[in-house]
Amino acid sequence: MKSINISLPDSMRAYVEEVVAKEGYSTLSEYFRELVRQDQKRKATERLETLLLEGLESGTATAIAPQDWQDIRSAVRERLAKRSQPTED
Repeated sequence: MKSINISLPDSMRAYVEEVVAKEGYSTLSEYFRELVRQDQKRKATERLETLLLEGLESGTATAIAPQDWQDIRSAVRERLAKRSQPTED
């Protein structure tokens, strides 16, 4: 694991130390890692929402036939098979 040094004004440092003490984080680093994880999750959620909206706005919905489901399953199986194959360096 690598380190990152962060400079904070005294007021922010005091706030972070207070949060760490009150919310049970063992270290300042643990608190900052949690902030980064929350930000990653938020961005992933935003991306998913964008994709869902694009799908909803992409046109009129059509019924899915049994053959469509078969094609989807085949495509997923192919992708999974490609993932499990070893890559050459």
